[in-house]
Amino acid sequence: MIKKISIEGMSCQHCVNHVKNALEELDGIRSAKVSLENKSAEIELSHDVDNEIIESAIEEAGYEVTKIQ
Repeated sequence: MIKKISIEGMSCQHCVNHVKNALEELDGIRSAKVSLENKSAEIELSHDVDNEIIESAIEEAGYEVTKIQ
């Protein structure tokens, strides 16, 4: 399963790495690809992870989730 996340607030590669690390620490996320250019992340899940958990992890890292598909 793959989810796409729109993220606001990233401005550099450090931000990208911060979001990637926050996502990959969550149980159920196999991998995360984060794009500064597209202001988004694409995550591959081993099992369903509630959108609220994903949003919370990104917001705790200091960024804003605008949409999860």
